[in-house]
Amino acid sequence: MPEEATLVQPAASAQVQSPSEVDIAIVGAGPTGLFAAYYAGFRGLSTAVIDALPEPGGQVTAMYPEKIIYDVAGFPAIRGRELVANLVAQAGQYNPTYLLGIRAEKLSYASDGRPVLTLSDGTVLTCGAVIITGGLGSFTARPLPAAENFTGTGVMFFVKQPEELAGHDVVIVGGGDSAFDWALTLQPIAKSVTLVHRRDKFRAHAATVARVQELPVKIVVNAEVTRIIGEECVTGCEITVRGEEPIIVPANTIVAALGFTADLGPLADWGLRLERRHIVVDSTTATNLPRVFAAGDISEYPGKVRLIATGFGEAATAVNNAAVAINPSAHLFPGHSSDAG
Repeated sequence: MPEEATLVQPAASAQVQSPSEVDIAIVGAGPTGLFAAYYAGFRGLSTAVIDALPEPGGQVTAMYPEKIIYDVAGFPAIRGRELVANLVAQAGQYNPTYLLGIRAEKLSYASDGRPVLTLSDGTVLTCGAVIITGGLGSFTARPLPAAENFTGTGVMFFVKQPEELAGHDVVIVGGGDSAFDWALTLQPIAKSVTLVHRRDKFRAHAATVARVQELPVKIVVNAEVTRIIGEECVTGCEITVRGEEPIIVPANTIVAALGFTADLGPLADWGLRLERRHIVVDSTTATNLPRVFAAGDISEYPGKVRLIATGFGEAATAVNNAAVAINPSAHLFPGHSSDAG
């Protein structure tokens, strides 16, 4: 497995100064969108990458950052977060603008035929083309009911930097892959790890569950976190096991790994041709709307296979065809990247 990579965050200035025009707007900062940002830069096109999540990486960052991925070409095995870090670094050669924690709300067209995106922060972005790489749509973390009235810090839905939780008492809520992945990651560095699940059966992969069960991780089943203790920050939580009296456990951090709900959101109102919540495209990845393309898990065509590896190829196809849509005199095939070195 390659050496562990650290996610290089996009420059803060790139996120603050929203452009008014860009060659290609990429809606979705998952692996497909990040590779599209690289490829657009390789073609000399300016890009803005828009995502409702506050971190790049899409599903990988939100749901399985610590899981090993085995089917990415050139990597016998690579962790999800390492793959995202590499993609951010690869795209970073061409300085894409990242507009994170922001949604693409409306699509319209300028008088010259260029797409115009209105974003949730009020930005109006005129684009040469739009490439939608939103995976299954925008992700919203499923809420932790006990945290609804808690205004302090210490409750998170995914862990940005595991090292920051070194020495913490950590309570993880959930029974899926994310919950068990975080337990595996945090157990060696945290003071203690407690995993709470409302059932006695888990959705996580059986092998991962078995690995966690071999570690000094306290697993509490048929239980819920019913109260968070603390004011400015978490100091503990109340866990209620079905049919028993609540218990108080120490906690500095609560990781609510309850999953995310996916929703096409405003994209559903753009007039795109949809099929079972996916965007129908042709062999060029073009949608039914002028200068709008789609690639990755969100796109649909006969024989579609939803893999990260497939998304990378679709990203290159989308960018090359978008380049021609922007400038009809441009070549569809830009040459090999090795020729540019």
